[in-house]
Amino acid sequence: MSNTMEYKGYIGSVEFSENDGVFYGKVQGIRSLISYEGTTAKKLIKDFHDAVDDYLSLCEKDGKVPETAYKGSLNVRFKDVNVHREAAIYAMNHNQSLNSFIEEAVKDKLIKLI
Repeated sequence: MSNTMEYKGYIGSVEFSENDGVFYGKVQGIRSLISYEGTTAKKLIKDFHDAVDDYLSLCEKDGKVPETAYKGSLNVRFKDVNVHREAAIYAMNHNQSLNSFIEEAVKDKLIKLI
């Protein structure tokens, strides 16, 4: 089971409120707040699609470029400075940048999950 859905390149979360008996969510990875809800899965999906379409229409009307999520860059903060140091040393010793080492490590981890 997945707690996300995708439409036009936007990823939406899927949550459920037992108290309200409603599914709800918001678009992930962008600053703009795009939320949606529905009392059934079908209604949730429709409201998600409508919310994304409304956002894109509003951006077009206002002459703004819509935000895109996961553009390929992020800041990484290590809790342990020694991990940062060791990763940097490893990357240098293997003639690669720290960014490429981290990307490779993330890919390796994701492959193991599949």
